[in-house]
Amino acid sequence: MNIKEVLRAMVQLRSSDLFLKVGGPPRVRVDGAVRQLGTTPITKEDMKDAFTLLVDEHSRDGFKKNHECDTAFEEDDIGRFRVNCFMQRGNIGFVLRHVRSDIPDFKTLGLPVEVFERLAMLRRGLVLVTGITGSGKSTTLASMIEFMNRTTSRHIITVEDPIEYSYVDDRCIINQREVGIDTRDFKSALRNAMREAPDVILVGEMRDLETVNAAIDAAETGHLVLSTLHTINAQQTMERIINFFPPYQHNLIRMQLSMVFQGVVSQRLVPRKDSAGRVPGLEIMIATPTIKQMIEEGRTPELYTAIRDSEHFGCMTFNQSLFKLYEQGAITREDALSTSDNPDEMEMLFRGIQRGASTSLLPSMGVKR
Repeated sequence: MNIKEVLRAMVQLRSSDLFLKVGGPPRVRVDGAVRQLGTTPITKEDMKDAFTLLVDEHSRDGFKKNHECDTAFEEDDIGRFRVNCFMQRGNIGFVLRHVRSDIPDFKTLGLPVEVFERLAMLRRGLVLVTGITGSGKSTTLASMIEFMNRTTSRHIITVEDPIEYSYVDDRCIINQREVGIDTRDFKSALRNAMREAPDVILVGEMRDLETVNAAIDAAETGHLVLSTLHTINAQQTMERIINFFPPYQHNLIRMQLSMVFQGVVSQRLVPRKDSAGRVPGLEIMIATPTIKQMIEEGRTPELYTAIRDSEHFGCMTFNQSLFKLYEQGAITREDALSTSDNPDEMEMLFRGIQRGASTSLLPSMGVKR
């Protein structure tokens, strides 16, 4: 197996992921579906060669200790890849994700431009992008950073594991720090970032209590903090953050969140109806006075209703987003129903039975009609 040729084929097929396992052929994920690349099985020797090429010296030391590591690999004429290496049944295994060199803008990604421009232009607070692995969280955050880079003059610090998108300074100065190479861990990087005069801090992922606490502290002290969580909707996101902390701190964390939270965007990728590729279905929760009060009072089960009824603030439920995509002819009725958290409500939307007269964003978000 020539790993570079496999990577080249992956890029040509516009695959998001590449899977390498001893004893089977390479497999790629295209538009959400996994398919084989040929029939030739990968040998142990092939995998050792791939390990030597793909994993840098620093990450090899971590792999020897932990039997897994995250790193990045870049080849000029092929592209950049996020690399996860692990052991399975005594053999090395790999999952690689292709990271596009160009950073798409909001419109290209299918995101509501006015809402995301507003979030990117915030001066302070906490903005979270959530979703399952492979739902486009990193790309959405990269698009927000690149928008800032083109339109504002700021100092942006990113803390990532590993670095995915590389930025070229335009109007902003952007310092990118990789965990394990440029800093010991997320907690240390965030603590020291406070002394580095940032305007914006991007945290690759809020993985533990210390990182969450540091991110909230940074948002409280007047910084704009962007990060991700592996949660599927806004309600679960709020509950996950609160439950990082012991019960006796929950009231304090709810109060802090109600003050610093600015927006939660949850993403799911849905297959396009008539062409290759996928489009994002979104749930967007903007910090309205009602939603902030619900968070402070612990009324997270009521957030869905508040999101549904706050379109004029830029909020949007998954069902409203999916229905809009269906109306535009971008996705099928079947995919809308299978992606929805609440298929019964989705059916009501299809039948025209829904509270609220419109699924479109209203002028208070700056929408031009």
